[in-house]
Amino acid sequence: MPEIDWEEPYCGEGNNCFRLGTDMEGNGFIAVRGEEDRYLVDSREALQQLIRDIKAGKADHLL
Repeated sequence: MPEIDWEEPYCGEGNNCFRLGTDMEGNGFIAVRGEEDRYLVDSREALQQLIRDIKAGKADHLL
């Protein structure tokens, strides 16, 4: 497992919390808070767009 530098959790309405992280190579990661060992990885740009969409309310059903 890569060494991931996790940011503070982002929590939407209710109990939907997730965390973003990066590794030393600049890869982006996203995980549900408390389950950081089960993460998704993609380019940092792709994950940033996903987060922008979630925060804009376009993907609340995913949380």
